[in-house]
Amino acid sequence: MIAAAKFRFLPFNFIQVRNLQVVSCYGLCHASSIKQRAAATPRRAIMYVPGYDDRKANKAATLTIDSIVLDCEDGVALNKKEEARINIPKLLAQTDFGPKDRIVRVNSRDTGLTEDDVSSLLASTALPDGLLLPKVNSVDDLQWFCDLVLRKGHLKSLNKPMSLAIMIETAMSMLNLKDIASFKHNTFDLQCLIFGADDFLAEIGASKTENAMELMYARQHVILHAKAFGLQAIDMVYNNYKDAVGLQRQSAEGALMGFTGKQVIHPGQIDIVQESFSPSKEQIEWAKALSVAFEDHQQLGKGAFIFRGQMIDKPLLLQAHNILALVNGVK
Repeated sequence: MIAAAKFRFLPFNFIQVRNLQVVSCYGLCHASSIKQRAAATPRRAIMYVPGYDDRKANKAATLTIDSIVLDCEDGVALNKKEEARINIPKLLAQTDFGPKDRIVRVNSRDTGLTEDDVSSLLASTALPDGLLLPKVNSVDDLQWFCDLVLRKGHLKSLNKPMSLAIMIETAMSMLNLKDIASFKHNTFDLQCLIFGADDFLAEIGASKTENAMELMYARQHVILHAKAFGLQAIDMVYNNYKDAVGLQRQSAEGALMGFTGKQVIHPGQIDIVQESFSPSKEQIEWAKALSVAFEDHQQLGKGAFIFRGQMIDKPLLLQAHNILALVNGVK
């Protein structure tokens, strides 16, 4: 028997799943107010690629990874910004990235570069799957960004809102996180909160340690707000890309804490990270069997029931549904 305590909540608050397909919810989901916005796209690993670098972008296209971020921000020097914003639409039009989630990170509002990014990046017919806005300090930053995009008018042809991820990396963003995480707009579908540890540490004057205890509160704060509003929570970068042991430790820790994925900066980090945020074969078997047992008991008109020696309640059912939803969503 697999102890329930070994199962972590996986990315999405999904509904009833059988044979890896969503079939019904039997009233397990919240009646309503929280929209399941991030459910369709697993983002176990998100890798940054400089937008001007064709070689790295072509390499990224061959990798088995959930998401890539074509970058105009921190990964791009100031004298390369224009090259990046011109090159990214070409990459999106000409490069086969397969089923990967393709995100573009623009520069933050305070740089004065965001409008140029939006003008170049969204004028093309080859649009990304989503945008990533860094250093979001308040709802005002989000509203400003949405107004900017609307003013340019480039997304009017889309039949649904474009996905939006935002970076939480300042003290002010932490203080305003409830309002930020609950933001809604017709132009964008807010799906991810991404924790930017390095900028956050620099701002508060803290030093990074090996066990990252100085970041425990901030990481939990991001997870709490992401889960409260049906968003994905993406953990910080592990900067020492040659340290596989340390990466595995921090990735496993992040998954146990409740993060749904992690940022990576090197192809060598992908497999470790994606495995850490994926259910094991034992977890999948447990989840499938529990979902089937639950459906069978529902047909018999029974609510609570015993499964493998345990009384089953809603939290355990939700864990099973989360596991199968992730398996179903991974391309």
